[in-house]
Amino acid sequence: MGRELPDLVITGARVLSTYTERIHASREIWVKAGRIAAIKPAGSCRPQKDAKVARFDARGGILAPGLVDPHIHIESSMMTACAYAEPALLNGTTTIFCDSHEIGNVCDAKGIEWMLEDARRAPLSIFLTVPSTVPATSKKFETAGGDLVPSKIGRLFDRWPEAVALGEKMDYVQVAMGDRRSHAVLAQALRRGRPVSGHIYGREFVAACAASGISDTHEAIDRAIADDFLENGVWVFLRGGNPSTPWNSLPQAIRAVTELGASPKRVCVCTDDRDADDLFLFGMDWVTRSAVKAGLRPAVAWSLGSLHGATRFGMDGDIGGLAPARRADIVLLNDSLEPQCTWYGGELVVSNRRVTPVLERALSRRYRYPRASYQTVRLPKDPVLVPRLPGRPVTANVIRAAAPGIILLHERIRIAPRPADGWDQVLARHGLCFVTVVERHGLSGAVAHGLLKDFGLRDGAVASSVGHDAHNIVIAGRNGGDMRRAIDEIRRMRGGVCVVRRGRVVAKVALPVAGLMSDKRATVVAAQTTRLKRAWRAAGCTLPYMGFNLIPLSVIPEIRITDKGIVTVPGMRILPLFEWA
Repeated sequence: MGRELPDLVITGARVLSTYTERIHASREIWVKAGRIAAIKPAGSCRPQKDAKVARFDARGGILAPGLVDPHIHIESSMMTACAYAEPALLNGTTTIFCDSHEIGNVCDAKGIEWMLEDARRAPLSIFLTVPSTVPATSKKFETAGGDLVPSKIGRLFDRWPEAVALGEKMDYVQVAMGDRRSHAVLAQALRRGRPVSGHIYGREFVAACAASGISDTHEAIDRAIADDFLENGVWVFLRGGNPSTPWNSLPQAIRAVTELGASPKRVCVCTDDRDADDLFLFGMDWVTRSAVKAGLRPAVAWSLGSLHGATRFGMDGDIGGLAPARRADIVLLNDSLEPQCTWYGGELVVSNRRVTPVLERALSRRYRYPRASYQTVRLPKDPVLVPRLPGRPVTANVIRAAAPGIILLHERIRIAPRPADGWDQVLARHGLCFVTVVERHGLSGAVAHGLLKDFGLRDGAVASSVGHDAHNIVIAGRNGGDMRRAIDEIRRMRGGVCVVRRGRVVAKVALPVAGLMSDKRATVVAAQTTRLKRAWRAAGCTLPYMGFNLIPLSVIPEIRITDKGIVTVPGMRILPLFEWA
């Protein structure tokens, strides 16, 4: 009403309204105590000369609400929550909903609580969608460090107000088939009135999962299944990412709106997984611009990136739009929807694409994870990394990479070693390399061997302690020596990713926090990740390393390898590497 002066006036701007999906000319926003007090015609605030009102001239730029990412995994960025805030704010993201199932698979509920403490220290609004599927499959199919039974999930809801929803229910086959434990987990959220996130592959599972209470998914890979989700009352989170990775299904799934005429009112955009390098380059702002490129009007696309995510989680009265009483999470955009400045709770944290002193101070007070989080990589002393070469003809159950997608294909290859053959000749003849998974939680010491086709690895080995979802060690290599060197380096780093060639580590990222995250600042981790990806490509790998990390994820079709062996999906059978008949 203008009865009091604001603390801050951002003037000379156009204002993007996510409520009406219009861009209004010549406006100013009044900010008081970290909230939006009013939106007025530009020049409305005329304080007396001695009044203490900060002013910011937007110079005709577009003011929009901060982006709201409805589905991300902080651990995939390989940095902590406090560090994650820096690239997020640079990209105009002020609120995220994270599923910390990665650290849950390693450290159980206590790891998730460490992440929540980290999130409370971060200069970013971070909410938790409580991990629902830890481990992702039964103990028959993988060995994980955590086991989030339904009662633990209920306690997380009751102890932490940031726990606002149930995270992606990855065991969609078990949900559809009525598995008792799966539905007991769903009940922990449903009886508390919390939303349930999903992870569903295959149109035949959509209706059953929707009937079970799942009400959003980020796994819409094409327009047909996206349309099915929307018709069954399931929110669709369009996942946009680096086009060279498997995390860029938006261009296909958005066609349910642009070609089939579905309303976008229950559609959001999200990032899902981002490594540190890609988070700077392909943040939520990039995903939103991708929606514009795919055919949406800019105001509609920005609504999918802000108001729609807030609405999905019942927070649209607080975030996701510019109106009185909303948090002053505001982004100044140029005409290409590229963030130039970001205000978080009314404080300028990014100015002209650079971190301000306010944010620098906040980033310097990062949460320190406890000692136990640095002691999670407990490997068997001398694991056998290469299978014995059969002495007679066999049929091998081979995993074939199908870049850039997430799905891996099952091939049966006849292997008939010649008398003078070693593994080098057999691998070269069939375009194969070894793929081995080693249990790393100090529980069973199990090792499983496989063969990987079309991965492109020319020599050496690559290895990671981020083998989803149990996060055992996954190694691919052309020879046992380099594979040994790779796992020794991971042991020394207490977790990480590395590339080894001719016995030398040529690139690495140390991830000592739960074997998943670095304790360094985002810019440091991003630079290390850039070098790793360069070495990864130079080694010839066709799957990006984040796709490589999915090789043990036994909830994605059609074949995987865990520490328990080769697993078919969704049939959930364990196959031998070699069949002798």
